Amino acid sequence: MRIIFTLLLLLVSATGSAAPKAELWPYWQQSNEANTATIDHSLWQHTLNKYLVLHPQQTLFRYHAVSSNGKYDLDRYIRKLAATDPRSYSKDEQFAYWVNLYNALTVQLILDNYPLKSITKLGGFFSFGPWDEKLLTINNNALSLNDIEHRILRPIWQDARIHYVVNCASLGCPDLQPEAFTADNSEKLLEQSASRFINSTKGVKVTGSKVLLSSIYNWYSIDFGNKSMLQNHLNQYRKGKHVELNSISYDYDWTLNEAR
Repeated sequence: MRIIFTLLLLLVSATGSAAPKAELWPYWQQSNEANTATIDHSLWQHTLNKYLVLHPQQTLFRYHAVSSNGKYDLDRYIRKLAATDPRSYSKDEQFAYWVNLYNALTVQLILDNYPLKSITKLGGFFSFGPWDEKLLTINNNALSLNDIEHRILRPIWQDARIHYVVNCASLGCPDLQPEAFTADNSEKLLEQSASRFINSTKGVKVTGSKVLLSSIYNWYSIDFGNKSMLQNHLNQYRKGKHVELNSISYDYDWTLNEAR
């Protein structure tokens, strides 16, 4: 029995370290570039203003402080997005929609299961985290966090910086941004997020000739390219001395990004 249990743990661990591939869900490719309407993200911005705490190297979330009204407003925001057909909006408006929805759903998942030490504790016995759980329905399509990130955002926009703006509620993750995404500020926030992460020790930590990188660069190496391409990408945002990727190791901290 002990051997079987050990094998199951190894299976779960292996599943957690295998990043999903970007596989397009064609249904979500449609857009209406003639539509100049915008989607209101003020409820999400209100949540960020009230509960997100900014530190020099990390943004943390005050999950313990979220009131019943705060939970209601977050749920109202998510339900509003779920009732919106993003395909009827422009591509820029859609990008902000999906990023904000992903991050809001992640926060809601933590709140629904709080207290906990790590998002990886959620999901079924054979799951490493909740990313495959169907969390909401849009246009009669049930979606999970993995659907949003790997079947919509990554394959449609094909921008490696997406990894810097979808937050997994963990200390090792790129920071949850204090601004809600909009069609107008997405490019600024993408650049800001990339720079902040790459210049943090959780993104890139240099010790002599050794470089400790976030596991994101290992899991999603297909998005960042070969070693030379990744090095160029990092140095595009690095402040100070450029990094040389000669001796690389990877790490990731799954501890909850909680502010006490």
